[in-house]
Amino acid sequence: MSLPPVSRVVAGRPLAEEVPVALVFNGTTQAAMMATPADIEDFATGFALTEGLAAREEIGEVEVITQPNGLEARLWLPEERAAALAARRRAMAGPVGCGLCGIDSLEQAVRPLPRLAAGTLSLSTAEATSALDALRQLQPLHDETRAVHAAGFWHPDSGVTLAREDVGRHNALDKLIGALLRSGAEVSTGALIVTSRLSVEMVQKAVMAGAPLLVSVSAPTAHAVRLAEEAGLTLVSRAGGRLTAFSHAHRFSEDAHAG
Repeated sequence: MSLPPVSRVVAGRPLAEEVPVALVFNGTTQAAMMATPADIEDFATGFALTEGLAAREEIGEVEVITQPNGLEARLWLPEERAAALAARRRAMAGPVGCGLCGIDSLEQAVRPLPRLAAGTLSLSTAEATSALDALRQLQPLHDETRAVHAAGFWHPDSGVTLAREDVGRHNALDKLIGALLRSGAEVSTGALIVTSRLSVEMVQKAVMAGAPLLVSVSAPTAHAVRLAEEAGLTLVSRAGGRLTAFSHAHRFSEDAHAG
């Protein structure tokens, strides 16, 4: 199977493609997700980090294998990670709307998160508005299909420098984080900008990647705000047209500037 992100036109409309993607670590499938068949190496790399399967320095090359019914992304992690692999093993064919579907235990769904360093990075209203608008310009698949989410990385010196798209909001974020890791970028030096609601798994992934700010056009859930408060993550939303900080608002203000 080898499909582009768009492979069909129905009733005059291009349709976003989604295929099963098996994420295989040390020979064992940890997740089977429905995803857009692009940037799979980034996807697997980001997933390994944000799901706590490996530290950044433990993630090596990703081999993508085309199978009759989908794609396999294969990684090999240090053997001492075997226990973590077993603890986080998923048995899922995940619907695109839920990043937690199929988790084997309730404990894993609400796993403890590390506490982010305070840092000096801050974001003004103008910068957040500019970042959200810039991300909108980096969504070619959305422009073609109107059916995908996006995640982008904003840096105080260069604006939004990188973006990834996927039918799943959490997949798009994993792809972005994986792309940042593969490029050698430091996620802690910027903000993650997304087009989806700020749900629990989006907060978990941002914190695991070390991002101090997560900004979206959509609103957070109540539990996402609780997790962000505990982990030291700043959540900012433009839901309803007005930018609002829901947690750790010291990093976000009208007069703030990135430092």
